[in-house]
Amino acid sequence: MYKAPVEEIAFTLKHVAGLGQAMDDGLLGDLGDDLVDAILSEAGRLATDEIAPLADVGDRQGARIADGTVTTPDGWRDLYRNWIAGGWNGLTATEAFGGQALPHMLNVAALEMWNSGSMAFALCPTLTMGAIEAVYAHGSDALKQIYLTKLVSGEWTGTMNLTEPHAGSDLGVLKTRAERRGDGTYRISGQKIFITWGEHDAAENIIHLVLARLPDAPAGTRGISLFLVPKFIVNSDGSLGARNDLFAHSLEHKLGIHGSPTCTMIYGDGKFGDGKGAIGWLVGEENKGLACMFTMMNNARLAVGMQGVAIAEAATQKAIAYARERTQGKAPGWTGTGMSPIIEHPDVARMLLTMKALTQGARAIAYTCAHATDMAHRAPDRTRHWQERAALLTPIAKAFATDVGVDVASLGIQVHGGMGFIEETGAARYLRDARIAPIYEGTNGIQAIDLVSRKLPLSGGAVVRALIGDLTAIAADVGRSNLDGFGTTAQRLDVAIADLAEATDWLLAQLAEGRTADALAGATPYQRLFGLVLTGCYLAKGGLADAADGDGASRIALCRFAAENLLAETAALKDTVVNGAASLAGAAKAVLA
Repeated sequence: MYKAPVEEIAFTLKHVAGLGQAMDDGLLGDLGDDLVDAILSEAGRLATDEIAPLADVGDRQGARIADGTVTTPDGWRDLYRNWIAGGWNGLTATEAFGGQALPHMLNVAALEMWNSGSMAFALCPTLTMGAIEAVYAHGSDALKQIYLTKLVSGEWTGTMNLTEPHAGSDLGVLKTRAERRGDGTYRISGQKIFITWGEHDAAENIIHLVLARLPDAPAGTRGISLFLVPKFIVNSDGSLGARNDLFAHSLEHKLGIHGSPTCTMIYGDGKFGDGKGAIGWLVGEENKGLACMFTMMNNARLAVGMQGVAIAEAATQKAIAYARERTQGKAPGWTGTGMSPIIEHPDVARMLLTMKALTQGARAIAYTCAHATDMAHRAPDRTRHWQERAALLTPIAKAFATDVGVDVASLGIQVHGGMGFIEETGAARYLRDARIAPIYEGTNGIQAIDLVSRKLPLSGGAVVRALIGDLTAIAADVGRSNLDGFGTTAQRLDVAIADLAEATDWLLAQLAEGRTADALAGATPYQRLFGLVLTGCYLAKGGLADAADGDGASRIALCRFAAENLLAETAALKDTVVNGAASLAGAAKAVLA
């Protein structure tokens, strides 16, 4: 059974990602260690004691639909109500609408634990938090007053309606229609697919944020508007009124996250109205809805990265527990009686250490991204620096962490052997759940395109070079530490950072010279290269911090393992980035045409 790693999470937040320094600098108000530890401890208790025990129920039963009514798995409705009773939905929301205005770092740490407990369950509040951000940033004062307090409390939940059957990542071709009415409202008609928690029985109202096109809108993405479309119309006194003309037509039968209702939503067909469209309200300005939706999507991308971390952590815990109990053969040097636990075998130990190193590295990357987001709002003298640092880290945090979730969950099955392929052990569920995360909220290929084409050129490349400079300083600190436990870590970090710097310079040169296709051919391997270098450096930073307060032996040992076993991949990745474009283009023409 999963147990929230509260101490590890707190250490990473404070000593690797930057929370401790921010508190020391007075950038987070009265927030201190005691409150941070209390929040993390209670979030961990909730994940361990209440969410995780219902994860298998959710996986086996799944969400169920009958005549447009969706029922969540047994116990989930009460679990959600217990969750909102704790005030968790408003951790980072503004105090004006009932939130606690705490740093984003604490929210993503809590999201990690809840997703480890059950990724399918945690998707509901994840989408609601994104809806809160979008309405707060772009909604009218009237919309804020009507909807935000209930969304912040979690009494109402939110969704994000982008995808249509013919329009996946290319939103410019969406067909959902919006018609202006004389009273300031709009009528929305169309179909949306893959709508997470689009219908359910856990909350009394569901607030849909829907992308649609007005009749006179420009073509493409420049003609998309965003609308708030509630399941129930809200009366002037705040009570719920008539049912809006929208409903869930069906639920998708998915590889994983079975407890999360993934809906096909129908707007304005007359099932609950006059057939003239569901009633909606404009969020932001007409034809500028995509910018509003990106407020929601950017936060969701980091949240999805946390899902990768969460699954990796849970899968690692399960694999280590199994490897300690399962006996098979006799490992080299085994002196005990009978067969040895499989954790004693070198290859199993290698798999488990790879799982731990990748998990802790992905966690540090994601938390560091959240720290940059916090500092962009709380360090006014360096706002641009932190905004650009967060922008650079977001696609890496989303893509690398979710790839890690899949890789680690797959290794977890391998550790279990044949029993890992059997649903009874629970190892397979982690892989099934993890597999969606590299796909939704912008596929990892799209994240790589974003990283290379939009984020590397920020400030003429100064943003990425500044981050590489920070990593170089960490490697230098390792070298100066003279701690024997690091082995050749400093040298390995230097080589890996040099690989990253060379690949970065090459990509920037291709972009500057207009060879965009060549740059994008190396985008995905570059994204992994960046993630691995960050992993090695952040593990080293944690080892140094731990050694300063104690012996740091465990963290340093894991860092050395990563440096001497995982970072060798960076040379091959750099070579693919720099030299792989021509063969990719040639093979695509010769083989795939």
